Amino acid sequence: MEGNKPTTVMCTVLALDHSNLFYRACSVCERTLPDTPNSLCRFCDSFNPASSSSSKRLFRLLVSIATDTKVLNVICFDRAARVLFGCSADEFFDFAKIHPFAAANAGTILEGEMFKMTLSKPKNGNAQHLRAVSVLPLRTGFRPVIETLRELYGVRASS
Repeated sequence: MEGNKPTTVMCTVLALDHSNLFYRACSVCERTLPDTPNSLCRFCDSFNPASSSSSKRLFRLLVSIATDTKVLNVICFDRAARVLFGCSADEFFDFAKIHPFAAANAGTILEGEMFKMTLSKPKNGNAQHLRAVSVLPLRTGFRPVIETLRELYGVRASS
């Protein structure tokens, strides 16, 4: 990748690190929160003491991909990850609580899938991996992870 200009690649998913798929964020400003339940956002609360902003989970996926020339590890944050999973991180977390192997199976489901990904360098100088800022499935019959898992576990979609 040249400079900070995003690059679009055709790639295949090789693996998904299913051990840490989420992070907690403030539901108002989406700043990262500690993993402890009921963590309050210091940023929002300092500006609005009456507010006790609740938190939500957002996806942060570490995905290994192969292009025609190299293998890369990329991070898919919430917007890109929702394309792969077809649901919110909170919804997947709740599903995985009932179906303990759902995260591992998500990795298996995505292995071999082909995507058009737009990758960019991280804005944070300490970050290690490229960011997938856009993800587009290339297979006509692609189904998001949650749809395949619901079928696998015999679960109907909630309306």
